[in-house]
Amino acid sequence: MEIKRDILWRVYLCFLLVVLVCIVIVGKAFYIQQVQGDYWESMSDSLHQKIQEIAADRGTIYSDNGQMLSTSIPQFDIYIDFEADGLREKNGKRFTENLDSLSYGLSQLFKDKTASMYKQMLKEGYRKGSRYYSLKKGISYRTYQKLLKLPLVREGRNKSGFIAETKNIRLNPYQILAYRTIGLNRSNSQKVGLEATYDSVLKGTPGKRLVRFIAGGVAVPVDESADIDPENGKDIITTIDTHIQEITENALMKMMVSNEATHGCAIVLEVKTGKIKAIANLGRTPSGKYWENFNYAVTPTEPGSIFKLATMLALLSDNKTTLDAPIDLHGGHWPINGRVVNDAENHGNVANVKEAFEVSSNVGMAELVYKNYKDNPMQFINHLKKIGLGSLTGVDIKGERHPFIYTPQSKLWSATTLPWMAFGYNTMISPLGIAMLYNAVANDGVMMKPYLVSAYAKEGQIIKQIQPTKLRTVADSTVVKQLQSLVYGVCNDKHGTGYTLLKDLPFELCGKTGTALVADGKNGYSSKIYQSAFAGYFPADDPQYTCVVEIVNKPHAARYYGAAVAGPVFKEIAERLYTLFVRRNNPNHYAGLDSLKKIGDNYSYVGKTSSFKTVANTLGWKYGYTTKDAAAWSRFYNDDQPKSYLAPLGDVQSGFRQGLKGNKMPDLSGMGLKDALYICEGLGLKVDIKGFGRVTGQSLTVGAPIEKGQVIQLALGNDKKQG
Repeated sequence: MEIKRDILWRVYLCFLLVVLVCIVIVGKAFYIQQVQGDYWESMSDSLHQKIQEIAADRGTIYSDNGQMLSTSIPQFDIYIDFEADGLREKNGKRFTENLDSLSYGLSQLFKDKTASMYKQMLKEGYRKGSRYYSLKKGISYRTYQKLLKLPLVREGRNKSGFIAETKNIRLNPYQILAYRTIGLNRSNSQKVGLEATYDSVLKGTPGKRLVRFIAGGVAVPVDESADIDPENGKDIITTIDTHIQEITENALMKMMVSNEATHGCAIVLEVKTGKIKAIANLGRTPSGKYWENFNYAVTPTEPGSIFKLATMLALLSDNKTTLDAPIDLHGGHWPINGRVVNDAENHGNVANVKEAFEVSSNVGMAELVYKNYKDNPMQFINHLKKIGLGSLTGVDIKGERHPFIYTPQSKLWSATTLPWMAFGYNTMISPLGIAMLYNAVANDGVMMKPYLVSAYAKEGQIIKQIQPTKLRTVADSTVVKQLQSLVYGVCNDKHGTGYTLLKDLPFELCGKTGTALVADGKNGYSSKIYQSAFAGYFPADDPQYTCVVEIVNKPHAARYYGAAVAGPVFKEIAERLYTLFVRRNNPNHYAGLDSLKKIGDNYSYVGKTSSFKTVANTLGWKYGYTTKDAAAWSRFYNDDQPKSYLAPLGDVQSGFRQGLKGNKMPDLSGMGLKDALYICEGLGLKVDIKGFGRVTGQSLTVGAPIEKGQVIQLALGNDKKQG
């Protein structure tokens, strides 16, 4: 029994010793991990050395007029080394003396915590002796400069323990402006736009240095003499002009919003060079807002009637027809191989080829192509390929999709493919591809390669200039002149589909309207989604810019014709560019009275007197007054004399001179609706409007007495054609 008890006692003792040892081991492990963890981790880090990459500063993307479109800006992550020698000396005297003022300063600077909260946080970090305590991340350069002036921080890194790590972020200062084209340099996703295309130019070459890691993973250079400095990226200068881009973007945005369109794009090319001066891409987001979410400008679609210029190029080049040749429009409906080609409206039966083009007759174009190429459709198709419509544009931006043109070898070819191709179906061509064609016609037949980057620069100096590239001549001079007369007629002949829209401009332009029914996936064409388009160039007599607008409307949109949707966008862009750039830069379009007389020998404009004076004085126009009476509103006109005249708004011929004074009815003819409403409502009249455009007639006789509440009917010009 004694032996058994003795054995058990020894066993219990051994067990107790084992338990105690285990407790000691666990306790020690806990102490090392939780209490001394930062210390031993820093000791481990301090034993490691490696070659670290030094990032190069990424180059800036500039506009043609010197504005930054995309640039890198520094941001700072702030850490504190609470074991810094200067912070710990004299039992932390420096830390203690500055704690209150530092806490208050941080609270005032970041405004995210109270001074007492910052004080508690700093005391806790100091107590634990954290070597790499994260204070704040992602602060701006301006905020960082203010931080450096705070108590303790201003004493430097060794005494304060404050550590700043710098990183660069990419910023697009203009936000939505050409956003998709410029792109963003994003580390966590695929680059797009110029940031992707010119990545190798912009990113530069990183440097290298040998570093040793201390507490918290902080890298300290071992031997600075062995560093290889980074070579910063080059800047690129684009062809985009921010003024033109803003005009284009705003004009497109207004129409997209008003028509609740699905997506759209607008492109502006410089005729002589092919430089892309603006490229706007807008898509409707799920929230109903619009954003540059996709590059529609380089995405092929069925172009519709703006393709008819290519159709006429082939026909005229092959001597298949002439502009004055008669053609039967079949009353707007032409049965062919089991289907019917339809026009937007009945243009009668007999017309000539030029008129058929100007009224945008699908029947006319389809009949011409089918009858002349049905036995050899490849002759027509080869023309399209010869002028580049079947190839990529070659624009210097990633993501362009290849165009598609049906051929007889395609499984999709049918008996009606060829006639439908004549008016822009069964082909897939990007808006930029269409812009190249119209630009070539504007440029007397020479097709230019479109491009977005004109130069590389380094430290403000141009190191490489990219010159315009001529691709091909699309047709001989005789054919080109005929094509120019066609697009001129669309906009300037009274029966042209663009005439009513553009007739009030103080300059002439050339272009073509287009409307295409767009397929909607499995729903096919039943959703009634239309693409509205307008392609052209201006001014007609000395082309400076080519512009293409394509807008895809919502299903069953009430307004969808090219002249009604894309046309106003084109018009606004053309009008503003003409005013801002063409007249200013080209003496031929800065001739004051002479340029106005291109509209006719006599002209008459109505508006505010002060505005007329400002314009006339600025441009150096000679003008006189028909009366000494002052009036806020006047008629600006000429009568075949070397100078113009300002007359108070009224009946100039009858001597009515009271303008808007008194109770007499002024002459509103030629006035825009906005101004006419302003005047009538100011006189207390109720206005009934018919038509659209400028005032062409008024129910109250000029000079007749008027009373408040009286009704006036205004007739506006309404001879609009669509296509």
